[in-house]
Amino acid sequence: MTGIDDLPIRDELRGKSPYGAPQLDVPVRLNTNENPYPLPEPLVRRIGERVTEAARELNRYPDRDAVELRTELARYLSRTGGHTVTKEQVWAANGSNEVIQQLLQTFGGPDRTALGFEPSYSMHGLISRGTGTGWISGPRADDFTLDVEAAKAAIAAHRPDVLFICSPNNPTGTAVEADTVLALYEAAQAAAPGPAGALVVLDEAYGEFSHRPSLLPLIEGRPNLVVSRTMSKAFGAAGLRLGYLAADPAVVDAVQLVRLPYHLSSVTQATALAALEHTDTLLKYVEQLKTERDRLVTELRTIGCEVTPSDANFVQFGRFEDSHAAWQAILDQGVLVRDNGVPGWLRVTAGTPAENDAFLDAVRAVLKESKR
Repeated sequence: MTGIDDLPIRDELRGKSPYGAPQLDVPVRLNTNENPYPLPEPLVRRIGERVTEAARELNRYPDRDAVELRTELARYLSRTGGHTVTKEQVWAANGSNEVIQQLLQTFGGPDRTALGFEPSYSMHGLISRGTGTGWISGPRADDFTLDVEAAKAAIAAHRPDVLFICSPNNPTGTAVEADTVLALYEAAQAAAPGPAGALVVLDEAYGEFSHRPSLLPLIEGRPNLVVSRTMSKAFGAAGLRLGYLAADPAVVDAVQLVRLPYHLSSVTQATALAALEHTDTLLKYVEQLKTERDRLVTELRTIGCEVTPSDANFVQFGRFEDSHAAWQAILDQGVLVRDNGVPGWLRVTAGTPAENDAFLDAVRAVLKESKR
């Protein structure tokens, strides 16, 4: 039987595994950082109305530039991100992964490199390799934060064309201070292999869940800084697949060189616009999840776990001698969490109060059994 490596695939893809988390039928699923709250019925009805309107013109291509959607995303960012942006500074795509892919297609590619600080969002490296961009893993401190001097040394040594900074970071939940971002941005420009500098991508997929304000204002006066966002988490719309970025208008112009024609369907645009009409309601769910996230941190520490401080809608906890065995033991209790491959640690998504209670009960049972 033919295997992947028997095919004439690119060398940098050989031996790699596709991104994915287990999709198991268990009572409590807290492994993929989804928002656990279904969309409210008024929003569901509004989506139906918007999609019905769009369906009447499905014989036509969608708005290629998604002008109305980008306008509303700019309005949302301006209201919640602490910095005014225009539609010319915003671009949207099919999930933040396509945003990242378009950025790497534009600013990465063969004979160019991207650097990120691992453990972090694994798709940064996977998409880099998928676009022919060399991937370099930079260091994190033992507590999973960024050591500025060590990070600057890695940038100076490797001179990346693209630098990824994830805040809050997935899977650790740790946030990055503005001063750190600025220091690494300047280091990347100073070390850049070309005269135009290096692109710095600040991944804020979980930004709405943070204890601290968005780093969006940092894009002012920094044409090579991009903030990437998603509607999958805070908007409870993982099934929508809508991501977006904010940056200098020149960056928006540049990614359009590689975007596929009419890449955002009329239905996607209509659904996203409906969700943006209900921002205030959806952000109330975010506040509930932040409270539950903080409760998980407190409760896990109380029962004897180590916990990484979290600014996201998930919590990294441990430490286990065998993290995969601990993952299986929790699964045996009917609760699915994430084993990210970080030795000694697991990650749990903040769910509803009842889901979180079930998770905590499962961890208590596993810890009790391990002490026998």
